[in-house]
Amino acid sequence: MSDASPPVTATQVADSFASVADRPLSIADEASRLADRYAEADTLSLLDAMIHREFPGRIVLVSSFGAEAAVLLHLVATVEPATPVLFIDTGKLFGETLRYRDELTARLKLSDVRTIRPDASRVEQADADGVLWYGNPDMCCYIRRVEPLQRALKGFDAWISGRKGFHGGERQGLPRVETDDEGRIKINPLAYWQKVDIDDYFARHGLPHHPLVADGFLSIGCMPCTDRVAPGEDIRAGRWRGKNKSECGIHLPVARWKVDGFDI
Repeated sequence: MSDASPPVTATQVADSFASVADRPLSIADEASRLADRYAEADTLSLLDAMIHREFPGRIVLVSSFGAEAAVLLHLVATVEPATPVLFIDTGKLFGETLRYRDELTARLKLSDVRTIRPDASRVEQADADGVLWYGNPDMCCYIRRVEPLQRALKGFDAWISGRKGFHGGERQGLPRVETDDEGRIKINPLAYWQKVDIDDYFARHGLPHHPLVADGFLSIGCMPCTDRVAPGEDIRAGRWRGKNKSECGIHLPVARWKVDGFDI
């Protein structure tokens, strides 16, 4: 992936499809239409089209403010700094992540960062001793991440994700446009980016790194389930180390959930 070639603007791409008749579309058809319409758009033009043309006032960025998050946050801030940003504070994050959120919010002049949290009664019911992450990490992620996000996404027709295909696993072959279980469009602007593109963007724009990156944390989630990555390991190898788990679950279909002993 490279942004070095002359960009195709969202207006140019959209105008080339101006003859398409307006008609009701299924969510799958809508995703296909958007993927085709903006297939040649560069990353910034894709974001501009989604935020201003396709889903004005109805799209939100979901960000972990993790190791690579500054890139997408900077891109979105360049297009529209008032774009809503959802940040899930699970109650088990590193303090460095919370401070990094505040630093980037101020630096990029993001004006609508919304910190969302799990339902306290739900946590008390399912994780009163605070160690659910050890015995049932899927359920821990479900009550601390998935449920709060499901509530926060109500009222939005589309959301933006920072996932990248080069992370591998469930993310390999990731499309730039897809759908979620709730009938929303999900945009993955960085799906085709490579690690070198991320590093180059940080350098070109002078973006600060998450403070834990220098200490070997290359993918950063909750403190109990995040480990350092050794040289030569996959970038997400430090997440849920030793567990049969590679995703927190906000990007997984409901049918994939395994929450033994609990009713979701």
